[in-house]
Amino acid sequence: MQSIISATNALYKEVKSLKQKKFRDESDEYLIEGIRFVDEALKESINIKSFFVSEKISKVKGGAELLDRIMDSNVYVYEISDHLLEGISDTENSQGVVAVVHMKKYAIEEIVPKSKKLLVLETIQDPGNMGTIIRTADATGFDGVITLKGCVDIYNSKVLRSTMGSIFHIPVVCQADMDVTIKLIRDNKLKSFAAHLKGMKSIYEADMSSGGVIFVGNEANGLSEELSECADELVKIPMPGKAESLNASIASALFMYEMIRQEK
Repeated sequence: MQSIISATNALYKEVKSLKQKKFRDESDEYLIEGIRFVDEALKESINIKSFFVSEKISKVKGGAELLDRIMDSNVYVYEISDHLLEGISDTENSQGVVAVVHMKKYAIEEIVPKSKKLLVLETIQDPGNMGTIIRTADATGFDGVITLKGCVDIYNSKVLRSTMGSIFHIPVVCQADMDVTIKLIRDNKLKSFAAHLKGMKSIYEADMSSGGVIFVGNEANGLSEELSECADELVKIPMPGKAESLNASIASALFMYEMIRQEK
């Protein structure tokens, strides 16, 4: 274990820069933190570049055990002060551990042809919604999530925390081109369902028993006309109450669970 004692340390400054999307994109690396999240990364054999730990890790439940696993991981480990750790942490109460992780990138040309159930997201901006949607797609056994250009960065710290580790379990294609996505869906004969208030069928009436692709749009404005017109069916969620719309993560969850309920 090596020690870093100053915020002017070049490596420390490099790691701190990963809190910004620009530097994450340049390095293809991102940060995860917390006992549970880091433990999940180790369990899933994720490609971890380095660990940064402070004394606080030993005072947190499960921290001492995790530290033993970190020390046995053959990954670089750096000891820093609680104060320095706060500089690279994105939470108010750090648990004493941050890891630098290599991004695992997925090509849409590889994911679509071998998938039966997919979720395509358009201009989802809220990090909490994005993370929850990825977590639900993992829970429902979907084959992948495709985020189109204009969606929030999935390596945003709030997105990552909301996935609760599901980011390690399910392929997520980032910032895909809409035209390329639609062509691949059609070429592979996947039926597509757009979550839309103008849908002629409800999710309980649409035949999703053979799987397919679900399109879900922006929290405030829903799907664009361009993407809606590409769907095979516009499908709505029954809302007998007075609410005008549903949260994007809730809408996604209802569609995904109905699809697996109908699955043959």
